Amino acid sequence: MAEPELGLRFQRRFLAARQLRSFPWAELEQNLRTSPDSSLLVDILHKHESAAAEPLDELYDALADILNEKESTHCYKSYLLPTGESVTLSESVAIISGGTTGLVTWDAALHLAEWATENSTVFSNRTVLELGSGIGFTGIAICKTCNPKTYVFSDYHPCVLKQLTENIRLNGFVLEPETTPHIQTEPQGQEAEATNCQKPKLTVAELDWGSVTEKQLLDLQPDVIVAADVVYDPEIILALIGMLQKLSTFRAGRKPPEVYIAFTIRNPDTYHLFQAELDKVGIGRQIIPAHSNSIFLYDVQPNVTLLQLFI
Repeated sequence: MAEPELGLRFQRRFLAARQLRSFPWAELEQNLRTSPDSSLLVDILHKHESAAAEPLDELYDALADILNEKESTHCYKSYLLPTGESVTLSESVAIISGGTTGLVTWDAALHLAEWATENSTVFSNRTVLELGSGIGFTGIAICKTCNPKTYVFSDYHPCVLKQLTENIRLNGFVLEPETTPHIQTEPQGQEAEATNCQKPKLTVAELDWGSVTEKQLLDLQPDVIVAADVVYDPEIILALIGMLQKLSTFRAGRKPPEVYIAFTIRNPDTYHLFQAELDKVGIGRQIIPAHSNSIFLYDVQPNVTLLQLFI
């Protein structure tokens, strides 16, 4: 909570609770109106304690209530695309929130989106499956710039799925009816009119890599698979590779999808494990050279890597 807001809210409650005749109320009222910050609240307490009167319980209760209130946990961020459109997201202000890191946008997602906008033909008029969509930045950017036929966002954490769905709708898209049942997707009023012109068919899938069924995979049938920042933990790596193997096996006679994964190398040992596990199951790979155009403002790090996998 910002200090001015805290001071003003305290002012309303504190002045309503005033009960001491010996306290210099007129002076403090003026100060509260002109300098409503937390340092003034401390000054009020000091002046009150120096007064020859019994402590005012309401004063301390009001101050404690306000100081203990939770701060806002979300903010809105907008990212400008080369087309002139923007992607606006509700994001967590904390790296870890609700027991997950999936409620913020990570650098690898920005890196992947930048590459996608320069290589839109990879996605144009094709079915795209995103694994670990998080709050949706990469997918929404691809849908706004690359003209996919169908885009399937997927994740597993309930809080992430809820925020992802809200962000998709926030950016003017309508989700298909087969979207995860417990998530509301129906637009209303002017929002429906504004979004019906969007070309891609968008869905959100609740996808557990460890327990996904053959039917789910046959229903997906992607031409392209993308993922950002899903290579950071050994257990997740094993589940991801297992998922890619299943997608390769259950493809109903179609050619295997193209796979692009962007990630930040935070721990070299984890990256080496990922490489070793890919080799173990015979999944080939190649590093895609860094793209030439930096679109979004973020810390460009040499350890952000984009791989194409051959499953």
